Order: sequence, then structure tokens, then C-alpha cells
Amino acid sequence: MARRAQGRTLGRTACSRFMMDWLWIFFLHPVSFYQGAAFPFALLFNYLRTVDSFSTRARYLFLLAGGGVLALAAMGPYALLVVTPALCAVALVCSLGPREVHRLTFGFQMGWQTLCHLGLHYTEYYLQEPPPVGFYVALSSLMLLTQRVTSLSLDIHEGKVEADSGGSGNRSSLSECLRKALPYFSYLLFFPALLGGPLCSFQRFQACVERSSPLQPSVSLRALTWRGLQIVALQWLKVALRTVVSAGAGLDDCQQLECVYVMWSTAGLFKLTYYSHWILDDSLLHAAGFGSEAGQRSGEEEGYIPDGDMWTLETTHRISLFARQWNRSTARWLRRLIFQNSRRWPVLQTFAFSAWWHGLHPGQVFGFLCWSVMVEADYAIHTFASVWISSWSLRLLYRALTWAHTQLLIAYIMLAVEGRSLASLSRLCCSYNSIFPGVYCVLLFLLVKRKQKRN
Repeated sequence: MARRAQGRTLGRTACSRFMMDWLWIFFLHPVSFYQGAAFPFALLFNYLRTVDSFSTRARYLFLLAGGGVLALAAMGPYALLVVTPALCAVALVCSLGPREVHRLTFGFQMGWQTLCHLGLHYTEYYLQEPPPVGFYVALSSLMLLTQRVTSLSLDIHEGKVEADSGGSGNRSSLSECLRKALPYFSYLLFFPALLGGPLCSFQRFQACVERSSPLQPSVSLRALTWRGLQIVALQWLKVALRTVVSAGAGLDDCQQLECVYVMWSTAGLFKLTYYSHWILDDSLLHAAGFGSEAGQRSGEEEGYIPDGDMWTLETTHRISLFARQWNRSTARWLRRLIFQNSRRWPVLQTFAFSAWWHGLHPGQVFGFLCWSVMVEADYAIHTFASVWISSWSLRLLYRALTWAHTQLLIAYIMLAVEGRSLASLSRLCCSYNSIFPGVYCVLLFLLVKRKQKRN
């Protein structure tokens, strides 16, 4: 009887914990709550887009108005941190030529974002006070706005998008300028991608808004149902893993192999959270008509890719492939913005800029720079192994070992980046887990020396 009562108590505890976690994901978490609240309006836009009386201009205004309302609801007065640079970016796009538009727009946008991140540093580290939730949401939305602004300016600079600049200053030219600026302003603030979601190019956005095609409710419903089931499954895994993590020790009082388990399980919680949010964001874009099927019908060159491919991320044995597949639209944006334009040390410059874009917290700087070194080591190690390992049994063993090491390296980097502060970074570096990046650093040094001797 005592065991049965204890089992009932444990069952009620697990059930209540699951319900609390579920409430946190969908009702208490600020971004998830407002993303879920935007779903009916996304479906409404997708329906109205097929109505002949819903003009193209009305579509742009609907998306822009929805973005404004969502920003005010989610951020409050901090919505000005997002609306102000969007206005300035549109003004720069409409007034500058293709040659200088990207350089000046990029400088202004990153300068504004850096000032906002410095405000967060001042509040967290100097005043020792937690900033309002609306400020965090605004900073996250501002980072996504930076992606869209720089993507648009690059498209104009490269001739993919034609932007008319100038104006004589009279009333007719002003109204004409406002008419031409409406698609840009709507693109920067359209509500399905304001708080999250993969980067949508301006060409894709414009093609999806201006096209008229009949709805396919069966396809959309099937896709949305599948995404909902994935979120439920991920939430179950998260509840189970959180129970195990909360029952164990932390990095402060763990010992040797126990520290490895703590690091891996804690990073697993972070990854499950990212996966859930990415699927939710992708579902909102799909509901509004900006999903993968829309990209195939619009004939977009780059195509639509969701941010997370869980199978590839969890099975790859190469940390370089993990870097390309993690948050894929952001990785593609960084490759186009930094990597392809870097003459020396492109990997280091790309990860350094990523640390700048994320906010330059101590843990972020260390984590992204460590990630760049691990990617360079990955290239060297796998190049060496492809030449010297020929037996299939040794290749299988090598793949298993490098898979485990890759997962542990990613967990180490993720704890550094998510911890952010100097105190959490020092605890991580002083733990037993630092041996894993140390192994790759030693192997990289030995392989570079070997290559220099051969040359």
C-alpha cells in the first residue's frame, strides 16, 4: 500500500511538472505566447491573400499593422528599439545608391544594436538588476531585424533587388516614395517573422505577398499537425531530462565523469528548447503562407530552409557540419555576409562577428572563438583521417568516437554561450569538461606542425 501511494504521489508530481513546463512553453514564455497569439492572424492573412478584393497594398499594410501591434504587445515601450532602426533603414535604402547602401546600412544597424546590448550589459553587470522582459524580447527581435536589413541591403548592392532612390521633394514625389517604401517597411516588420523564424529574403517575401493562389487546407493542416506533434514529443523529452538534471549535481560540486554527464544533460535541455522554438516559428511562417511550399511555387533561388534539422544535428560526427546546420538560416546569412567577403581567417572572422551580433558577453566571446578553433581542428583531423584510415572497422570506430566528441564539444560551447557571465564561464573552464576542447587544440597544433614540416 505504501509503495502504491508513493507511486501515485510520484505520478502526480510528474504530471504537475509536465503541465507547468507545458504552461511555460505556450502560455508563460513571452515569445511563445505571442507567437501562438499571432497564429489566427497568420491564417487570416493566408486566406485573405486568395481573395481578389484584398489588394497587394492591403496585404503589405496588413502585415505591417500586425507587426506594429505585435511589437507593442510583446515589448511595450521598448518596441521603439525595433521600429526606429527599421524606419532609418528604409530611409537609407530609399535615399542611397546601390554602391554605398550596404556599407552605411550595415554600419548604422550594427551600431544601434551594439548600443542596445551595451544597455543590457550596464543593467546586468553594473546595476546588478534584471532588465524587463520586454527589453529582452526587443533585443531578440532587433537581432532578427539586423538579418533582414543586411540581407535587403546586400540584395540591392548585388543587383538582386532594384531600389529607386531620390525624389524632388514635392507632394507627388513624397507619396510616390512612400508607396515604394511600403514593401521594404512591411518586410522589416511583418509579424510572422518579427519575434522568430528563419530568415526570409525580400524576393521571397515579395513573391509570397503578391501572388494569388488557392488555399490547400489539407496540406497546410497536415504540416501544422505534424509540427504540433513534434513540439509535444520534444516537450515530453524536455520534462524527462529536466527531472534527471534537477536531481543531479551542478558544475560546482561535480567530480570528473559526473561533470561530463551534467554538461551533456544541461546542453540537451538547451537544444530541446531551441528545437521547440524553431518548430513553432516555422509553423507560424507556414500558416501565413511563407513556408516551404510557398517557396517552391515562387521559384526562389536559395529556397526555404527551417532553422533546425534535428536528425543531422544529433547524428553528425563533424563539428563543422553541425555549425552549418545549427540555426541554418543564420548560418547561411553569416556565410554570405562575412565568410565569403573575408580574405584572411574567414572562419575566425565569421565566429567573431557572430559573438558581436549576439551581444559580446564574456561567455559568448569565449564560446564562439572556441567554436571557430574547433571547426579548424575538425577540418584538419578529418582530412588526416580520410587519408590514413582505410579499414571499415577502424572507420566505424573513428566515426563513433568523433560523434561522441562532437556532441561533448557542442555541449561545452553551448554552456559557455548560454551562461554568458564571467562567473559561469570560469566554473566551466575549471571543470573536468575542458579536456575535450583541449584534445582538439592539441591535435590541431600537431597536425599544423606536421604540415609545416612536410612543406
